[in-house]
Amino acid sequence: MSMELDFEDLMDEAMGMPDSAAKIELLEQAIRVADTAGDIDQGYEARGMLVNTASFNGYPLKALVAFSWQLGQYDKHPERFEHDLHDLLWSYKWILHDLPSFPDIPLAQIENLLEDFRLRSKKAGYSERTYHYYRFSLALSTGELEQAKQWMDQWRPADRDSLSNCQACEQDMLVEFYYWTGDDDRTLKEAQKILSGRLSCAEVPHLTYPKLLLPLYRTGKRQEAADLERKSYRLIKGNRDFLFAAGQQIAYLSQADLFRGLEVYEAFAPLSVNHENPLFRLGFDGCGGGLV
Repeated sequence: MSMELDFEDLMDEAMGMPDSAAKIELLEQAIRVADTAGDIDQGYEARGMLVNTASFNGYPLKALVAFSWQLGQYDKHPERFEHDLHDLLWSYKWILHDLPSFPDIPLAQIENLLEDFRLRSKKAGYSERTYHYYRFSLALSTGELEQAKQWMDQWRPADRDSLSNCQACEQDMLVEFYYWTGDDDRTLKEAQKILSGRLSCAEVPHLTYPKLLLPLYRTGKRQEAADLERKSYRLIKGNRDFLFAAGQQIAYLSQADLFRGLEVYEAFAPLSVNHENPLFRLGFDGCGGGLV
């Protein structure tokens, strides 16, 4: 690739590429070109695409750095970027989702950012549904299940709007809540709308199926678990964004089929090498340890 490509050439090339490390490198080059030229608008545009790409491809730190720059520029020039507020708040959601994965980020700092998100979204006229959802998600991430239940009871009846996560993602989070409580029957019950295909999106059922394998196995539905494991693997294979889900799949296989578990581990191990999410790496490596 020529180093003489200008910003528009780089962005056009990036938009024509699938999400990947190569696309991220191209966007980072576009950012350098924009910053060298002192073009804030171009820098903002390229970082917006970088946040999207990096958030779902195992580079949450790159996403966090780019988003922080965007947020700072929005606060300096709100009238300049007012048209992008909705997209900026959506990016904020992805950042809030990933922050609890980093043990070096204090919980108080994450809570402060949640409050900042609440104030920004409320000022823009959005419902507090999304704020309550991410308070629920944070409590779930830190193992505060009673607190998570309290936030869940506030999130679910709140009004939906264009900032709300899709119904499939929200249903998957209900499945996850009951998965971590150890209630296998309720986990499987909450998953029925997803298993039936009534609810789906870009990440569901990909994230949901691995959570159902151990509940199926523990409740005696072992053939269903084996069939779903194969179906699940076809959805997530080769995708860095599903490293934690691969770990959940391996956790089941460590009990049901060790040789198959080793196959899945070997397939995903290269994707974990430079993955920036420490929780994903921990979940994957920890579950892989159950195979030996």
